[in-house]
Amino acid sequence: MEGLGAELEALQLLKQRGWALLEHRWSCRWGELDLLVSKPQRLLLVEVKARSRCGPDNWGLGAFGPQKRRRLERSFSCWLALNPNWHGASVQIALALVPLVSRPRLRLSRPIRWLVLHS
Repeated sequence: MEGLGAELEALQLLKQRGWALLEHRWSCRWGELDLLVSKPQRLLLVEVKARSRCGPDNWGLGAFGPQKRRRLERSFSCWLALNPNWHGASVQIALALVPLVSRPRLRLSRPIRWLVLHS
């Protein structure tokens, strides 16, 4: 449930910044798109990683290696094939690192760290 809460927390911030939700947890045989949001002629593909502490993977950054990136790109290609009206859009890939605290309800212990990985 922490992953879903982190995704919703990131989505809320994106909506406050003017992004509109296109997909949440969209999946195909290659994998899943956590969040896909849009602005006119722009797409932002967001991979969300939630951690309760900074472990060896640096808040989730280490979990986004080459294999995960390939799966994400393949999943996005599948989505794009089903949504050809977005072919001309500019696309960015971002990673949202969400620090959590261990409580029954999701509470951020500090702000989400955003990293743009691809433009």
